[in-house]
Amino acid sequence: MADPLSDVIALLRPRAVFSKVISGAGAWAVRYADFGQPSFCTMLEGQCVLTVNGQEPVTLEAGDFVLMPATPGFTLSGTEPAVPVSIDPLQVADAQGDIRHGRIDGPPEVRMLGGYFAFESPDAALLVSLLPALLHVRGVDRLQALVRLVRDESTDQRPGRDLVLGRLVEVLLIEALRSSAGEGAPQGLLRGLADTRLAAAMRLMHGEPSHPWTVEELAKQAALSRSAFFERFSRAVGQRPMEYLMAWRMALAKNLLRQGKVALEEVAERVGYSSASTFSTAFSRHVGQSPGRYARGL
Repeated sequence: MADPLSDVIALLRPRAVFSKVISGAGAWAVRYADFGQPSFCTMLEGQCVLTVNGQEPVTLEAGDFVLMPATPGFTLSGTEPAVPVSIDPLQVADAQGDIRHGRIDGPPEVRMLGGYFAFESPDAALLVSLLPALLHVRGVDRLQALVRLVRDESTDQRPGRDLVLGRLVEVLLIEALRSSAGEGAPQGLLRGLADTRLAAAMRLMHGEPSHPWTVEELAKQAALSRSAFFERFSRAVGQRPMEYLMAWRMALAKNLLRQGKVALEEVAERVGYSSASTFSTAFSRHVGQSPGRYARGL
């Protein structure tokens, strides 16, 4: 059976870019500008406060894991009051060695392993919109172990490093997302999958994108009336059922076009269109350019 979460991560095509140890002591606070790339952090010791734009502050402690799929602006601070110092995340990435905030002398009061990576998919913005802006997970040892593996692999230059890092980040993402799944998850993919009836419909859309699904048929598969399914899906996922299906089909189509190994007629058939011309019209309307131009532009 199709696994929508794994499908989305596979299409995002994450690759590791950067990771390092960040520590602090005394009174300190840093303000990171909007970054846009996915970032992660696991707390090694101590406590600090994370304040993400538009959200309530979160106190992080040893063992916590944080993932921000699009990393908006945020402030990170110690437990003592301090005026935030503005930091460019790109300059931090270029810095040599570990990063220290606040008092330089003496042992650190807080240590974390942080980093960011990139999504290679041109559909990243669309797919990331289905994920929570901030995931805060507490007490999941597997996540800490995965972050340490990413750290160890990124600091070595062993053969196959990039491939291993890519796979590790995929596993890290899936583990973080499924650890955060539940009815209390923010609107999006995770909340939809937490609803067993909606999940059944979503797995069908992912598993058989070529099928001519209708809201009525998906509602039947979810054992709901049409109106109840439509309302429940829209409220949980943040998109109407047919909008979600269209977005998924177009993400799959882009992936096939990127590969350049599948004829246009076959691409159309695989994503549920009866002809290449019908698919081309829908693709052009959705993407803003024809399938052929999109493929040539890569």
